[in-house]
Amino acid sequence: MAFRNIKWAGLWRTTRRYTSSYMDHVRAEEEHALKTMATWKKISLFVAIPGLCLTTYHVFEAEKEHAAHEQEHGRPEFIPYTHLRIRSKPFPWKDGNHSLFHNTHTNPLPEGYEEGHGGH
Repeated sequence: MAFRNIKWAGLWRTTRRYTSSYMDHVRAEEEHALKTMATWKKISLFVAIPGLCLTTYHVFEAEKEHAAHEQEHGRPEFIPYTHLRIRSKPFPWKDGNHSLFHNTHTNPLPEGYEEGHGGH
């Protein structure tokens, strides 16, 4: 009987030691996670958001230039290259000749630009 109590006492000490060690590990992981979260929050606020704002501004200005140039010179002349706009079978939507995201101002059909478009 005494042997059995000694055996269980050893098991209890070992379990308690490993449980304590495990809990220390969990606390250290939580600390590390909080520090990492704070770092990424700062990166998001002070790098990513200003970067997105600067990129948006740059693209907006470039698009304004492009629109002014197009307003001045009009759209480019249509050249019917044989390797472009090949239709081996019709598209499965609408009339079969327009792409899914067709823009009458910028996307010509195989025959050329559509006439009478209302701008953008």
